[in-house]
Amino acid sequence: MTAPYSFRDDPLVPRFDDSAPLAVMDAECALCSWGARMIHRLDRSGRVRICPVQTPLGAALLRHYGLEAEDPASWLFIEDGIAHADCDAVLYAGRRLGGPGRLAAPLRILPRGLRNWLYRRFARNRYRLFGRADMCALPDPAFQRRLLR
Repeated sequence: MTAPYSFRDDPLVPRFDDSAPLAVMDAECALCSWGARMIHRLDRSGRVRICPVQTPLGAALLRHYGLEAEDPASWLFIEDGIAHADCDAVLYAGRRLGGPGRLAAPLRILPRGLRNWLYRRFARNRYRLFGRADMCALPDPAFQRRLLR
């Protein structure tokens, strides 16, 4: 999307610990909340952090990468300073997490433009299809430690 760690030079992006992978996700989406729980469960190292798009940091990162912070139809997966969006974010996160996280890998056979178009169509209808849930309200203290707010 841009040069690695380009967000460091953006004065609108709050400083944060970028030494570990970061998933920037919609905290109000039930499907995204499920995805956050899967990251928490599959990431045995406990390194992958999760940042709701509804936070100042999450919104700033989306805007930095040219995505809509007010109506997020995508999420980001940032690893080693490189951001991946849309379906690529899901694929990179799955590869990073391993095991069942790799179930999305067959989507790689589709051309990137097509899979991202399908992803965005699905994402635009996520509330209608899956409803809303508050990811930040999950009571698990270990999960709460992963959240960047």
